[in-house]
Amino acid sequence: MITLDFSAMSIKLKQEEGKTFVFDPVRKKWLVLTPEEHVRQYILVYLLEGMRYPISLIAVEKKIWVGKRAKRFDIVVFDRDHHPWLLIECKEPEVIISEAVLQQLLAYHNALSCRYWMLTNGHQTYCADATEKSDIKWMDALPAYGT
Repeated sequence: MITLDFSAMSIKLKQEEGKTFVFDPVRKKWLVLTPEEHVRQYILVYLLEGMRYPISLIAVEKKIWVGKRAKRFDIVVFDRDHHPWLLIECKEPEVIISEAVLQQLLAYHNALSCRYWMLTNGHQTYCADATEKSDIKWMDALPAYGT
């Protein structure tokens, strides 16, 4: 498991009509703050500010086809050639990162084929290097961009 330190990170929040909204720096819009969105936004800020991943190569909540069903991935980071590089599945904090969550990520991976996978609920974070399909390596840190 990887420990991510969010203590120096901050997300932009606002209150409007009794609801809390968060600003998504990638999609450049305000979204209702749900538990999963809270995790997703802290992960985005961590990638952008903590890891210096390029904002122009990050996609959030885009539709993909998994078999004949339309799904939405949480976050994909692309390499400089615009190929999917890191696939991230975010869950709300109360959802345990389990085999079922891994299976969901793997279904998305079959559609996108990324080198790295990341699963997180904000408390538990796992990252794997899937370069060799027969030899997945679980990592102790997130990959530096461009590796």
